[in-house]
Amino acid sequence: MPDLPVGTPRVGIIGGGQLARMSQQPAIALGVQLHVLADSPHDSAAQVIPAVAVGAANDAAAIVELARGVDVVTFDHEHVPRPIIEALEAEGLAVHPGSAALAFAQDKALMRERLQQAGFPVPQWQVVESPAQVEAFDTSWPKILKASKGGYDGKGVWLVGSVVEAAEVMSHDLGAGAVWLVEELVAFTQEIAVQVARSPHGQAVAYPPVRTVQSDGICVEVVAPATPAGASAEQAEELALRVAKELDVVGMLAVELFDTPGGLVINELAMRPHNSGHWTIEGAVTSQFENHLRAVLDLPLGDPRPRQPKAVMVNVLGGEIADLHAAYKHVMARDPGLKIHLYGKGVRPGRKVGHVTALGEDESDLLNRARHAADYFQGVIDE
Repeated sequence: MPDLPVGTPRVGIIGGGQLARMSQQPAIALGVQLHVLADSPHDSAAQVIPAVAVGAANDAAAIVELARGVDVVTFDHEHVPRPIIEALEAEGLAVHPGSAALAFAQDKALMRERLQQAGFPVPQWQVVESPAQVEAFDTSWPKILKASKGGYDGKGVWLVGSVVEAAEVMSHDLGAGAVWLVEELVAFTQEIAVQVARSPHGQAVAYPPVRTVQSDGICVEVVAPATPAGASAEQAEELALRVAKELDVVGMLAVELFDTPGGLVINELAMRPHNSGHWTIEGAVTSQFENHLRAVLDLPLGDPRPRQPKAVMVNVLGGEIADLHAAYKHVMARDPGLKIHLYGKGVRPGRKVGHVTALGEDESDLLNRARHAADYFQGVIDE
């Protein structure tokens, strides 16, 4: 790497996925140097960030080498073993979010227990060891079974309608350190998410609540801002800010919520930039990616307010077409107002390979425009 100007901040990111990739543009504007530890030199972020080392998320030696060359380490995902993060902290190296906070994003049982003890609204839940305990769990069928560790995008979560189905799910190997959780099936009107950026000295800002739509456990679209039915937008933001403070999160925190007639219920936490915040790249005064960098560097945080009355983000999932760029002429000519993001990832069915954002006033029109573009990229339509 060439010599950098005096004082250039260096941020190390463990993981070379699209979240690290989308952090590069605000890093350029801020004069921040990103260093990425990627699984492969062909990873999404490795294609656009010059300072790349290759190593796995459980490669302690590679992570230590990365951390010693930067001002702070942060994450593209939550799958770094906690002992490795603790070893960095013991050496006096800056890691945000820290191991104590990140544990609650890595382990759903720890997260449920801590939030419940602190008085936050969570579903009824219990750690179980057998299908009989699932059946005895005092809620009606169907019930939710979860692996406490390792799940994302719907993986590690099952809807079971009987003790027989529970037994089939629990025949799977959980992996080291994981346990089974059973939860009630929450009757919600919509799923929403609130993102918070928080810095080491305690400054925090909240983005407005957004509505998220899931298909097979994968977020397919986001509408911002959204109006919760069971609470005000201000109450949703205040809840997320309290969670960030309670868990001492530094960086971005996404609080995924069930919006029910009786109020908001916390579903999941993610301590990094999140799919529900991709709309902020064009749609907010300060994107989630810029605020994450500001937060982990303990810089003053940016304005999270929307630029337009509405923003819609629709994910592009892998379909039958391998050459996504072949869709550019049609999509761009049909709707020059759309913003297109492709992640440099090979197409596989159901894989997140990009997203499309539309800004304006009419939510229905924005959804139609963004969905059309995503469908064209995915080969669902050809006109």
